Amino acid sequence: MFWIILQVAFRELRGSWSRSLLTMLGVIIGVAAVVAMVALGQGAKHDMAKNIENLGANLLIIRPGLLQKGHVRKAVAQTLTLDDAFLIRKKVGRIVSVAPTISQAAQVKRFNKNTRTNIIGVTPDYLTARKFAVDKGKFFTFRDVAGARRVTALGKTVAEELFGLRPAVGKYIKINGVNFLVTAVMAEKGHAGWWDADDQILIPITTYQKRVFGGSYIRNIFVEVDRQGDMEWVSGRIITLLRKSHRIRKNMEADFHVRSQVDILKSMESMTKTFTYLLGGIAAISLVVGGIGIMNIMLVTVTERTREIGLRKALGAKKRDILKQFLVESIIISGAGGLLGVGLGALIARAINGFSDWDTYISTSSVLIAYTTALLVGIFFGWYPAFKAARLSPVDALRHE
Repeated sequence: MFWIILQVAFRELRGSWSRSLLTMLGVIIGVAAVVAMVALGQGAKHDMAKNIENLGANLLIIRPGLLQKGHVRKAVAQTLTLDDAFLIRKKVGRIVSVAPTISQAAQVKRFNKNTRTNIIGVTPDYLTARKFAVDKGKFFTFRDVAGARRVTALGKTVAEELFGLRPAVGKYIKINGVNFLVTAVMAEKGHAGWWDADDQILIPITTYQKRVFGGSYIRNIFVEVDRQGDMEWVSGRIITLLRKSHRIRKNMEADFHVRSQVDILKSMESMTKTFTYLLGGIAAISLVVGGIGIMNIMLVTVTERTREIGLRKALGAKKRDILKQFLVESIIISGAGGLLGVGLGALIARAINGFSDWDTYISTSSVLIAYTTALLVGIFFGWYPAFKAARLSPVDALRHE
């Protein structure tokens, strides 16, 4: 019996294929929108996770607190110094490297070529902590840091802008009017969100403070922990050590804060999850609109086939047979529209990935959820027209003009 119902359903839909296709259109657009939008949200999530992983999963980041005026927190305070970094390196165990940093944008020149880029004062530990590598030349040493020497390592983008295809190592550039010897060109790192890791120049942190920009405070201290299981212990030890060093009493709030890459990743995942749900919810509205379209067309179909329904009932068809007939037709429309929508959504996601800087990731679960929702929409919005058809009186149906 079911196969007969299925054959009749396909015959009826083929008989009015243009109307069936237009009815599917709402479902196609809805499913495609859900698949594409969720793929965009998932792509953002995977991109953030990959970038944070590249920067080091076992990384603790120490930053100064915020200045407070009254009950309002405003600018970033200046509380961290190089002495804090050296103290952590000396007193805290279970760590691989400690990398203090400070940065500022500045104009960089090489003869008639110039560019504005980010100048970062670092120590050699920066390479280990932030997973950077040298492509050409040699990175400056701790002796260069101790002597505040005017040496620099260029990011790949800066090297290309100032030197083009010519070698940069051994040549001189000017940073804020100060001559620097290029000792290294860094290997390509790529983007991490809005930050271009190749568009920067690394110089000894002491040179940054004494010869270029001045100042005695630093912006960040990156601490690479030996094992991920030691993150909490190291974090607690750093907090205790710095509170004592900064003479902060027990009942006072610290003038710094310590965060791990894991905390940042969890925060980003929470944001992208909310973003994905929001996009998926907006796109799902199209599915509801498509479902309303299915219900309207099925109601029209019931009216057009009233005499057929009466004839079937007169020949012995039961209410459940009529109900199944129209419900199957509704499910076929939504199911076929769902399949076409999945294909269209995948094409849109790939197009976004190919023609923009946004990454997309199509997960099996999102496709299954979108397609299952399309089927449920067909059942939900097809139920009332099918129920109405099943309740028709055979006599009244046969009299229908």
